[in-house]
Amino acid sequence: MKYTAYILYAYQLRCNKKMINWIIFALTIIILKQNVMNYFYSIKDLLNVLSRGSKLLAEMFEKRKTLSYKYEYALEVMDGNEDVIKLLISRNIIHQNGNLLELDDQYLNFFEDILEVNEEINTSYVHESIRQIKEEYMIYYLQASGESERYRYLKAVKSSLKKIGRVTIRSIVDLDRNIENAFKTEPNYRIKLSKLENYKKRLEAIQEMIVQTEKLLNEDEITFFKTATDEELRHIKTDLLLILIDASHNLIETRQQIIEYINQVKYQNRFIEKLRQLKYLRNQYEIKHKTNIQEVLGKSTAVVFDTKPVYSPKLSLDRMQQDDTYSLIHRVIKRYKTDVDPKKSVAPNFSAEELTAYSSSETHINLHEVRDNFVLSDKHLFAFLKEYNFPMETTFDKRVTLYCQIVSIFEDELEITERYEKSDAESGKYIEYALVYPKNRFAIKNVQL
Repeated sequence: MKYTAYILYAYQLRCNKKMINWIIFALTIIILKQNVMNYFYSIKDLLNVLSRGSKLLAEMFEKRKTLSYKYEYALEVMDGNEDVIKLLISRNIIHQNGNLLELDDQYLNFFEDILEVNEEINTSYVHESIRQIKEEYMIYYLQASGESERYRYLKAVKSSLKKIGRVTIRSIVDLDRNIENAFKTEPNYRIKLSKLENYKKRLEAIQEMIVQTEKLLNEDEITFFKTATDEELRHIKTDLLLILIDASHNLIETRQQIIEYINQVKYQNRFIEKLRQLKYLRNQYEIKHKTNIQEVLGKSTAVVFDTKPVYSPKLSLDRMQQDDTYSLIHRVIKRYKTDVDPKKSVAPNFSAEELTAYSSSETHINLHEVRDNFVLSDKHLFAFLKEYNFPMETTFDKRVTLYCQIVSIFEDELEITERYEKSDAESGKYIEYALVYPKNRFAIKNVQL
C-alpha cells in the first residue's frame, strides 16, 4: 500500500511520464529484492547460510526449551556480528519478535528429527506409508510393463519399508524417554497422570502400527513378495520382521512400566488428598474427634517418632588444659548455678620406693666380632661357634640360631659349600648343617704365616 501511495504522490506532483515510469521500476526492484531474500537459490546457498550461522543456530537449538532467547544473547554469541543475525532473519531461519528470537519450526523439527531428540511421537507417517505401499507402489509394480518402471516402484517400496523400521524403533525410544521424564520431572500430579495416560494411548497406537505392518508383510501382499524376486527386498523384509518382534517385546516391558507409574501416581494422589483432609481437620481443631490418628500413631514404630537423643559436647583434653577454658567454666557455673565442682584433683606424692633408682644390664653378642674371630680360625662355622667362648652362657639352640644369623647377614663374605655334616650326640640333638668357611681362607692363612 505504501508503494502505491508513492506513485499517487508522484501523479499529484505532476511528474512527467518518464519520471513516473522510473519510480515504478525502482519500486519493483525493491519489492522483488525483498521477496527473493526470503528464499534460497540452491542447496549450496542454503548450506552456506547455515554454515555462517552455525554457532548461533547450535546455541539456540540447545536452549530451545527456554521461553525466550534475547537478541543481546545472539550478538554475544556471534561476537557482535549483526550481519549474520540479520541474514538468518531475512531467510526465515530464525524469527524476531521484538527483542526475542526463536528458531523456525521447520528447521527446529528438521534438527530434532536428524538428532533423534524429538519428543513428539507420530505414527501417522507409518500408516500413510503402509497405505502408499498397498494402494500405489505394489499395484503399480504389478501393472508396469517396462523394467525401469518396475524398478522405480520396487525402489519406493524398499525405501518405505526401511523408513517404517526406523520410525518404529525411534517411536519406542521416544516413548520410553518421555514416560521417564514425565514421571520423574513433572511436579504437578494431575498433569503427570494425564501425560502418562496419553503415553499409554500412544503405546497402543504403536502396537496397532506394528500389527498392521506385520499383516502387510505376511498376509496382505503375498503375491507382490512372490513376484518381486529381489534379494535386497527379501533382506529388508526379514530385518523389518525382526525389528517388529523386538519392538513388540519392548512394548510389553513399557506397558508394565507405565502401568506401575500410573499406579504410583494415583497412590501419591490419594495420599496427598488424605493429607490435605487431615490438615484441614487439624486447622479446625477436629482431628482428634473425627479421626483415629492417635491410635494409628500410637501403633507406629517409625524412627521419626522416637525421641531424638541429645549429646552434650565434650571438650578435648588439650582445650581443657588451657587457662582461659578453666576461667570460662567458672563463669558458666556461676551463671547457671550448677552443682559441678571444678576443683582440680591433685595427684598423691611419690613414695620412697617409687623414687628409688633401679638398674638392669643386658649382655649383647657382637656378631661382627664373632665374624672377625671366625675368619682368623681354620674351622668351619658350626664347629667354631660350638667351641667359641661367649661372654655369657649360651645353649646349643642359641648357637644354632647364631649360625643361621651369621650365614644370613654375612652371606657375601662366606663360602657355603655343598657338603653337609650332622651334629654329635653330646648336645642331645641331631641336626644337619652345611659346612661354611670364610672366602679366601687360604690367602688369609698364608698372610698369618
